[in-house]
Amino acid sequence: MQFETNAIRTQLNRTENLEHSVPLYLTSSFVFEDAEDMRASFAEEKERNIYSRYSNPNSSEFIEKVCQMEGAEAGFAFASGMAAVFSTLAALLDAGDHMISARSVFGSTHSLLNNFFPKWNISHSYFKIDDLDNIESLITPKTKLIYAETPTNPGVDVLDLEALGAIAKKHKLILVIDNCFASPYLQQPIKFGADLVIHSGTKLMDGQGRVLAGITVGSAALVDKVYRFSRITGPALSPFNAWVLSKSLETLAVRVDRHCENALSLAKYLEKHKKVNWVKYPFLKSHPKYKVAKKQMKAGGCVVAFEVKGGLEAGRQFFDGIKLLSLSANLGDSRSIVTHPASTTHSKLSIEERNESGITDGMVRVSVGLEHIDDIIADVGQALG
Repeated sequence: MQFETNAIRTQLNRTENLEHSVPLYLTSSFVFEDAEDMRASFAEEKERNIYSRYSNPNSSEFIEKVCQMEGAEAGFAFASGMAAVFSTLAALLDAGDHMISARSVFGSTHSLLNNFFPKWNISHSYFKIDDLDNIESLITPKTKLIYAETPTNPGVDVLDLEALGAIAKKHKLILVIDNCFASPYLQQPIKFGADLVIHSGTKLMDGQGRVLAGITVGSAALVDKVYRFSRITGPALSPFNAWVLSKSLETLAVRVDRHCENALSLAKYLEKHKKVNWVKYPFLKSHPKYKVAKKQMKAGGCVVAFEVKGGLEAGRQFFDGIKLLSLSANLGDSRSIVTHPASTTHSKLSIEERNESGITDGMVRVSVGLEHIDDIIADVGQALG
């Protein structure tokens, strides 16, 4: 079946009530038939639900859908995107291990690598997104994995997944890709060599700014390590949020098509605006990695980055000039959202760190929503004016 059909028709088996829509399983635990059933279940001789921290029918349906979308063998769902990032890396890395990461990563991921992992003697090296050839020089005998986002947050840069996959395979490293900006509808990193794929379900998967969630899918052997770490540490997704997300995935393709259509139209408008220095959107021909984006993505996604002429103050003035669009740190919402990273989400980074991540003082990130494109452009235009 095609992507859209799988997203809609992948469901739990119906109960005796023959419901058309999957019910909520709001239970913390599950009961056993007898002593032997309970013994065999905890011995993992049976595959069944024991406790919702381990698994739950609603979470299982959500995971199965994402695995089908990404071409993955297995997965585990988390209470947030950062829970997925932390738990995945923590499950795979031991004290003394080294990892390689793209320099352009989400601010909280950057903080995790720099402020917390060093306490457990886990080190990292950064590579610049436009210098993949340098990755091999960073590999040490202690290196275990490569981590990257594409497109990146918030600069909307694109990394060549096929090239990253080849490097990881050559050196027998685990390749972990954050696919949040693209969604599994637009891009499937496993096809290009990724071992694990991470999503913040809070973004395009939910699509309406309602719930927090994260998920990691990929190799069954690696996911088993993530599962066993998470089963003990407890970052599992709630059944209610899993139910919301599974329903949301039914409309993912329809929503993302509209997001991409609106985003490309806004990007083309901004390219011609006299108060804009540059625009980055993967499916603009002016994007430095346009050909790579076309190779590995179905469309360009919902996020447009651009630089307002005039630096930090001009960026803040644009931010204050917005009337219709939302000022928020989220993205992938049905409502368009504007963020000025240098004064908000990435303000705690030094100027040098921001510049290395491609975040200039006047850069603005727009998560383009599902409103009529004329209204989105009108609000952005008046704020620039």
